[in-house]
Amino acid sequence: MSKLYIVPTPIGNLNDMTTRAIEALKESNLILAEDTRHTQNLLNVFEIKTKLISYHKFNEKKRSEEIIEEILINDKIVSIVTDAGTPCISDPGYEIVKLARENNIEVIGLAGACATTIALSVSGINTDRFSFYGFLPRKDKELEEALEEVKQNLIKTYVIYESPKRIKNLLNCINKVMPNAQLCVCKELTKLHERITYGTVSEVKEIIENDENAERGEYAIIGFNNDFVEKDESGFKVSLEALIFDKIYSKQYSLKDAVKEIVEEKNASKNDAYKASLNVKEFFESNVFSN
Repeated sequence: MSKLYIVPTPIGNLNDMTTRAIEALKESNLILAEDTRHTQNLLNVFEIKTKLISYHKFNEKKRSEEIIEEILINDKIVSIVTDAGTPCISDPGYEIVKLARENNIEVIGLAGACATTIALSVSGINTDRFSFYGFLPRKDKELEEALEEVKQNLIKTYVIYESPKRIKNLLNCINKVMPNAQLCVCKELTKLHERITYGTVSEVKEIIENDENAERGEYAIIGFNNDFVEKDESGFKVSLEALIFDKIYSKQYSLKDAVKEIVEEKNASKNDAYKASLNVKEFFESNVFSN
């Protein structure tokens, strides 16, 4: 009977490979792997002889269509794995699972290693509810915008993945956007050189900046947002024009500087602030001429 197995693989320690995962891979007619060379080493350890083909973010859509057709026509059993952890969690897999569901193919998920759940369990941070963000944008401006969204989320515990080359920059940005955040930064989970750093964002940032091995190994970051400010839902709103007037008179700003600060404070988009400034300008000009 055709089916698709979602098979987690160890994120470091090979002893985390489950008996059921090994059996599923041996039962399969085909294994889809993010990096076939990496996965072949794993298969060799457990004496798994199943055929292996590549399945990664660059061929995911096309290959999914091909594999689903193969499953349907030839009644195949297929497994999907990633380099480490659970497929579909910041890794390829979504496309083929979606197509399998749409074609009434049985999809079976196996329990196993996942950096998110491991990091949450050892974090010492409230895990009643959490938001998962995976990898955030690389560019500083987009990264800060993404962290602003994290900051405004009602769910204060968050999970972020990061690469070793960008961990320091991420911590700098978190420190800028959420300076009161509590963090548990997990590196090389389940591996020989596993390291977990817990504390305020400034404390964690200092430790990692002074770690000569910081740029080695993958990171899972669990954070708690202590900078969340609940929005006023009373319905009372101050117009942008009023905000501009206030900055001009209370801070002696020019119209241009008042608009700039409103945008920087994220009280309005550039477009909306500009439109409001035209109304203010018109008001000033009409009052000058009326006098």
